[in-house]
Order: sequence, then structure tokens, then C-alpha cells
Amino acid sequence: MTLTNPSSTFKIILGSSSAPRQQILAEMGYEFTIMAADIDEKGIRRENPEELVMTLAEAKADAIMSKLQHIDFQKDDEPTVLITADQVVVYEGIIREKPSNEEEARQFIKGYSGGHAATVGSVFVTNLKTGSRRGGWDKAEIYFHAIPDEVIENLIEEGAVLKVAGGLLSEHPLMSPLIESLVGTADSVMGLPKALTERLIQEVI
Repeated sequence: MTLTNPSSTFKIILGSSSAPRQQILAEMGYEFTIMAADIDEKGIRRENPEELVMTLAEAKADAIMSKLQHIDFQKDDEPTVLITADQVVVYEGIIREKPSNEEEARQFIKGYSGGHAATVGSVFVTNLKTGSRRGGWDKAEIYFHAIPDEVIENLIEEGAVLKVAGGLLSEHPLMSPLIESLVGTADSVMGLPKALTERLIQEVI
């Protein structure tokens, strides 16, 4: 798919199967195709959350580029931009990724009740025509009211919390009324900070 912006025309591949990221990129006015990276995220470990999400986003980009190596993007008139991203939740100094099971998700969400957590998310953008690459990270903090057990069980029964970092689904209709305050932006919490993404796209184009 092709996007026309004031200065150039280019194609976008979003290297993510995340519905919130797809929603945010569409809200930014972009059309795109989707590819999943399929990497072993647990096989990449870093103690620093910012370093971890940056390393994972770059690894996702490398994995997708490997799948696309049979395509000569340099011959295209229009550049193709690949966007990959990663996110973790940091709670009491501990990095949380996707819950491994329902019980872990339950414990994660119970911990947020009346407390707070931070999201650290990365965006990595590659121009497949020129090879230019740029990355960055963004952070947000979420403060919660008390989260009733009934809400937690309903979220777990639906299953979506098992697919997101820290089991944190702040935009969910059951959770959003329980957020006391947010330091940062909602799109950052959802996994694709708009301002950072736009800046990185412009830098590689």
C-alpha cells in the first residue's frame, strides 16, 4: 500500500501483529501491510528495560528483513519503510513481559490495584531501499485506582491480557475507568508512540 505525504511517497510494512499498534498507525493516517517477526523473545535478555526493548525491536526488524531478502527493494522507485516495536512493563523495578499463564496475569493485575506501573516501548524504523535505520524508546507511567477481583477475572477470561506486556491492557473498557492518572501518552502505553514513530519515519525517508 502506498502513502502520500507532503514530501514523498513510500510504502510501509508494520512488523507487528498487535491490534493496538495497527490501530494507532492507521490513526496516524498511514496505510500499511503487516508481517510478523516470529522471534524467540525470551532468548534475548537485557537487565535494562530500555536496552531490552530496543534490542528486541531491532531483532524483529532483522528477522523480517531475512524473510524479505529475495526482494530487491533498491530497484523500487518508492522506498519501503519497515516499522517494528517492542514493549515491557516495569513494576517495582522488575521487567514484565507477556504473562506466561492465567495465574501470572492475575498476579500482575492484582499488583497494579491501587498502585502504579510504567511502560517502556521502543520503535525501530528501517528504510529497506537505502538501509537507513533509526530507533528510539518512550516511557509512560500509569496510576490505578483499586481494581476489583471481578474485573480481573473478566479480563483473564477474555484472554487478551495474556497477549500484552505485563498483562496491562489500559485501553480496555473494564480497565480505562480504573486509571487514576497517566504520565505520558495513551498511544505510548498501547505500544506505538505516535510522535516518536513519526519522527523516526521522517528521519529514514
